Amino acid sequence: MTPTALLSRALSGSAEPSLLPLPDEVAELLEVLGAPPRLAAHLRAVHDVAHQLVDWVERCHPAAAFDREAVLFGAATHDVGKTVHVSELSGPGSAHEEAGRDLLLGHGFSPERARFAANHASWSDPGVGLEDLLVSLADKIWKDKRVPELEDLVVARLAEASGRAAWEEFLALDELLASIGDQADRRLAFQASFPILG
Repeated sequence: MTPTALLSRALSGSAEPSLLPLPDEVAELLEVLGAPPRLAAHLRAVHDVAHQLVDWVERCHPAAAFDREAVLFGAATHDVGKTVHVSELSGPGSAHEEAGRDLLLGHGFSPERARFAANHASWSDPGVGLEDLLVSLADKIWKDKRVPELEDLVVARLAEASGRAAWEEFLALDELLASIGDQADRRLAFQASFPILG
């Protein structure tokens, strides 16, 4: 299969488990950047999980003020800087964060949308909003990685919006995250089925 065909399949082809395709504007950007197919598969999996999170928040926490489309865009582009720092697809590193923001800004995306690429690993910074927390959470729970500090921040925001006790919000969120985590092995297998390099 050609690199272009692999990338196309990662962006929107059939997937097991069933995953939503990436938004057109993101797919076009990844094609222009010649993104590694594995990166596209990863972004697609995180974007799909972000959909599940925002759907749940909207349904169960209608008073929570957040920008749904910002979360979905952030999840779909959070690691775009790994098109520049490809070694960070298979190893540690944070150089992709600033590089991702710069790439998005350079391609005409607003600072408000580009911020997710730079701050998706900085959930404890002051001023981080619910949108940023949801992107960070999607980036962890897609592979069933539980991060108590991050989850506590999300619970606090939800409790603030709903007026319910934090423990009630924790139980509800925990149930959702456990359900999402049940599909982690299948999402990981989907991502691993694509090469790092085309």
